[in-house]
Amino acid sequence: MIKLRLKRFGKKKEASFRIVACNSTSRRDGRPLQELGFYNPRTKETRLDTEALRIRLTQGAQPTDVVRTLLVKGGLLEKIERPSIAIGKAKLEKEKLAKAETKDEESDTTKAESVSDKSES
Repeated sequence: MIKLRLKRFGKKKEASFRIVACNSTSRRDGRPLQELGFYNPRTKETRLDTEALRIRLTQGAQPTDVVRTLLVKGGLLEKIERPSIAIGKAKLEKEKLAKAETKDEESDTTKAESVSDKSES
């Protein structure tokens, strides 16, 4: 399987990366099939060979997570929200609403108790 991944180069602690197409079993800095772009994380500079990337993606190349985010920012891929993330967000919303409702009910009961205490005195 062909992967689109980052290949590290540059000085120590001043890394830059090339976006490359390579076999999934090859080493990180091994010989790539094709160089498709450049990414410098210190300056956030990104250069993409859009034509070559489109060709590789249509051939079935799978980008890694970091390369996927770079391609989304470059406009080559659409941002896809994974189903597990959507389910997790929906669950959090339900919990948040339930918590807010219980809080409202507690505040209503405490207000009712304080009103009844004042009327008794």
